[in-house]
Amino acid sequence: MNDWSEIVDEVMPSVATIVISKSIDDLKKNVPKDLASIVTDRNGKFSVPETLLDKQGRVKIGSGSGFFVSPHGLLVTNKHVVIDPEAEYSVFLSGDDVAFSARILARDPIDDVAVIKIEKEKTPSIRLGNSDNVRLGEPVLAVGNALGMFQNSVASGIIAGLSRAIFATRDISESATEKPKELRGLIQTDVAINPGNSGGPLVNTKGEVIAINTAVVTGAQNLAFAIPINYAKRDLTELFHHGRIRRPMLGVKFLPINDAVMRKFHLPTSSGALIMTATGMGPVVVKGSPADKAGIKKGDIILSFNGADVTYQKTLSDYLEERQVGERIKLTFLRNGEIKTVETILSEVK
Repeated sequence: MNDWSEIVDEVMPSVATIVISKSIDDLKKNVPKDLASIVTDRNGKFSVPETLLDKQGRVKIGSGSGFFVSPHGLLVTNKHVVIDPEAEYSVFLSGDDVAFSARILARDPIDDVAVIKIEKEKTPSIRLGNSDNVRLGEPVLAVGNALGMFQNSVASGIIAGLSRAIFATRDISESATEKPKELRGLIQTDVAINPGNSGGPLVNTKGEVIAINTAVVTGAQNLAFAIPINYAKRDLTELFHHGRIRRPMLGVKFLPINDAVMRKFHLPTSSGALIMTATGMGPVVVKGSPADKAGIKKGDIILSFNGADVTYQKTLSDYLEERQVGERIKLTFLRNGEIKTVETILSEVK
């Protein structure tokens, strides 16, 4: 597609900028890494430049993007954009300098999705597509607040990969102790995405959102990743029906098995999920969890989930992504050369 102008005109009003702010006292408690050199000197003295202060004397510590999914002020964004419980979040509509205070309605406990709300009548809303229908090579457009400086930025590209898994740290208000999180099932694009674009929509040629821009690879060029919009659609349904985002839990730590893992641990199979923890910390099987109730133990190898093979490419996490709280599932696992099958009911992630 050579001319995106009509699509841009259609979707731009639905895209908003989210500004993250903190009081000076709260900022002193935990200074983000990207601000440490700005607000402290060599002697550790704390000082905030006036350019970072808003009219209320709060300090701007970051920004992201979001998009309206209803005419009643409901927005979808990344969880990492609104992760800080001590921060205040302001929403600016496209081409407007009026700040609306945002209320966090829900954060997905697993995926990088959050739902927020502003009090404004008749907000423009964007159409949601079906990320299951995304194809390699399909042209797409990203809209957002690039680098937190350039509102209403657009960038085009193509779908470059599907069902990707990466480890990522959040780019907003990042803490020095923040550990990388695994993100799975992502859509890869070659669109030029930057910090500040996080939470903005990835749009197809129909003007539908097919994904939420969420991560880039530092040092790489045009290598970006987005959360499939169907994840957000599932979360919105959960929020409307239950008042919160419920996600299913099995209650195990596992290592996906491939040829290298099989050789390293002398396993009898090159696929499946080895019930263990790579760090050696915490329980491998959560007490009282569905896995515990089913009798799953450390060292077991889960071979199939509801009759479908568990592999390095299609892990337990991927299967759980497709299931619901309260659903009965069947697991086939290997223990000491014996294959067993059990059933259990998925509980809710707390």
